[in-house]
Amino acid sequence: MQIKYFHDTDTALVTLTDNEVVETRDLDENILIDLDTNGAVVSFTIEHAKQRADITNFSYQQVAEHSFA
Repeated sequence: MQIKYFHDTDTALVTLTDNEVVETRDLDENILIDLDTNGAVVSFTIEHAKQRADITNFSYQQVAEHSFA
């Protein structure tokens, strides 16, 4: 997964896979979803990211795998 933030346009691009994009859909006026040939999400774009996604307060946390015995 890769996340890019473009300060000049206040846009965030979240890429999940490197599959070829064959279709882009508007989720709403500020969020675009890119799909591959199977309809799986390849990436999504968030316009006006500071307001929509609070991109200035981004964090990442990996949670340890739990074993249930």
